[in-house]
Amino acid sequence: MQSLQCFRIVTFMALSDVRARYKRSVLGPLWLTLGTAGGSAGLGFIWSELLHIEAATFVPTLTAGLILWQFIAGIISESTVLFNRQASIIRNLNLPLAIHPMQLLLRHLINFAHNAPVFFIVAILLGLPMNTNAWLALPGLFLVALNLLWLALLIGLLGARFRDLEYLIATIMPLLMFISPVFYRPNYLPFSEQIMWFNPFSHFIEIVRSPLLGNPPPVFVVETNLLMLACGTLVTLCLFNSKRNRIAFWV
Repeated sequence: MQSLQCFRIVTFMALSDVRARYKRSVLGPLWLTLGTAGGSAGLGFIWSELLHIEAATFVPTLTAGLILWQFIAGIISESTVLFNRQASIIRNLNLPLAIHPMQLLLRHLINFAHNAPVFFIVAILLGLPMNTNAWLALPGLFLVALNLLWLALLIGLLGARFRDLEYLIATIMPLLMFISPVFYRPNYLPFSEQIMWFNPFSHFIEIVRSPLLGNPPPVFVVETNLLMLACGTLVTLCLFNSKRNRIAFWV
């Protein structure tokens, strides 16, 4: 019963954030969809020329990469002020602290759901063949979401203690975008493919994008995501359990 109550609170908070952001807007969250569609069309045809790759092959790759990057980067960036922004709730209400990273994750999943149709529209318009491998994107997305959940909790905890973390991550995220396979797949740049796989965001993107493009995700990508989930969750929970009573004083 308590878990159900927490889920209702998380859902209410996430939906309230989305409604508040687009209050009195005619299109509401559809502005996200339009922005993603415009970025995919503009950047897709430009970068396909720069990389000498057919638009029918490159644009769906870029579209999926942009959608996934917005999802990942949005959570990582906002995690630095996760507890600071909820300071009044933390100080005045006796609620589990874990609801805050869950609320952040759910809100960005809602945004992801608004952007996802752009990929399928692009795939249909450009004739991208879809097969049963596309269904593997769902468990891949679930695995990425679980990894982002412990990352949000960890970064939120560190961000509450060290305020400079917010500015540090804001500085490095644009750089990480260009060393992550957002605009391309790792095999598009053979000379740097091995280096690219040292970036954990590469594994987050490819475990979802590969099935959408008709290929099963590489086994080592799945294994890396599972390993990050196990180790990251263990370390984060240990740190959180030892410091959770101090969060109210930090914020």
